[in-house]
Amino acid sequence: MDALRREFLGGKGVLDAQLKNLKNLPAAERQAAGQALNTAKNELLAALDSKRAVLEDDELKKSLASQAGDPTLPPFPFRVGRSHPLTQVMNEINHIFLSMGFAVAEGPEVETDENNFGALNFLPDHPARDMHDTFFVKSKEPLLLRTHTSPVQIREMKAAKPPLRVIAPGKVFRHEAIDATHSSVFHQVEGLVVDKDISFADLKGTLEMFVSRFFGPGVRTRFNPSYFPFVEPGAQMDIWWGDRWLEVLGAGMVHPNVFKSVGYNPDEVSGFAFGMGVERLAMVRYGVTDMRLFYGNHLDFLSQFNR
Repeated sequence: MDALRREFLGGKGVLDAQLKNLKNLPAAERQAAGQALNTAKNELLAALDSKRAVLEDDELKKSLASQAGDPTLPPFPFRVGRSHPLTQVMNEINHIFLSMGFAVAEGPEVETDENNFGALNFLPDHPARDMHDTFFVKSKEPLLLRTHTSPVQIREMKAAKPPLRVIAPGKVFRHEAIDATHSSVFHQVEGLVVDKDISFADLKGTLEMFVSRFFGPGVRTRFNPSYFPFVEPGAQMDIWWGDRWLEVLGAGMVHPNVFKSVGYNPDEVSGFAFGMGVERLAMVRYGVTDMRLFYGNHLDFLSQFNR
């Protein structure tokens, strides 16, 4: 087919030669000859295209006949995408706290040193800063990749007066070695409640309600003293899971210095804060022993969490 097309319709084909020869004809004959050549060209193109369609159809039929499968069967269903398991867990955490009256707040991932440390009672050169191996950004103003989502709480308190009841989900960054239980990038959901006469009993009741809905009713809990610069007293919350106690989050009553840094009077208001790692909760719930699996993009692993 291609050879015939080149022979008759190509740049040096039969029709091209005849078209070039029109100039040698008498003027009275040129118009009729030109029309006849164009008609012949169009008819030849149509005939070649028709023949090509017939040949391609025959080739397709031969190809289908040689296949073992039945081409009339419906195709395999498309694989429908789902949210990543960490996204699913974060959305579930958000939903639980939203149903408890919390609002969702967000903030920038590049933060000021003041919002990330200073306003949260991390004094300059205080050993507590060593708990947050930090990625600093070269700039005129001291900037860094936030090491927790607590700066969102600071922004919320600076922007509004009590009462406040917010959670702050998001990505955080720490300069840590990547191994089975650590990553330089991970996710947190932190919470803050500020009002008059907020007590540790309110904190305890809120978090026990959360874990009973996330891990299932009847889960046993306990609180142990723990240190965080921005709360006093501070505690870690454990759950009885399987055959042992596991730490799942940290919490405490907001430190008076934090209230002072945002213009609140600690003699008039009180509050509690808490924070949890999304990867940590997902690993505990699903029995995953290596958090790197969540970032590996292996469908065999990720598809187990499709819902």
